[in-house]
Amino acid sequence: QVQLVESGGGLVQPGGSLRLSCAASESIFTSNDMGWYRQAPGKQRELVARITTTGITVYADSVKGRFTISRDSANGPMYLQMNSLKPEDTAVYYCNRRWKPYYSWGQGTQVTVSS
Repeated sequence: QVQLVESGGGLVQPGGSLRLSCAASESIFTSNDMGWYRQAPGKQRELVARITTTGITVYADSVKGRFTISRDSANGPMYLQMNSLKPEDTAVYYCNRRWKPYYSWGQGTQVTVSS
């Protein structure tokens, strides 16, 4: 029922920056704990950042200090500011609620960090 659309990915050199955006068809961003996830080929999907209904943010150790999750309002969008990007950040990035049951997964947005 809820449609999630990720955007903002692309090809960037190591050390570069990208800002990902997540839009939703309903006002979900302050009524749910939300997160940014990523999945690389052959790897499990992992949570990289989350923001609670009260605005608390938590980051995976691998991105701590480099990524920032934020949201404009209950209507969105939600953002993931990605700085000092590394090749190991290469993955498809998705947004979704933090807890099960998840919304239907969007197509994600590809982030490729390479020289």
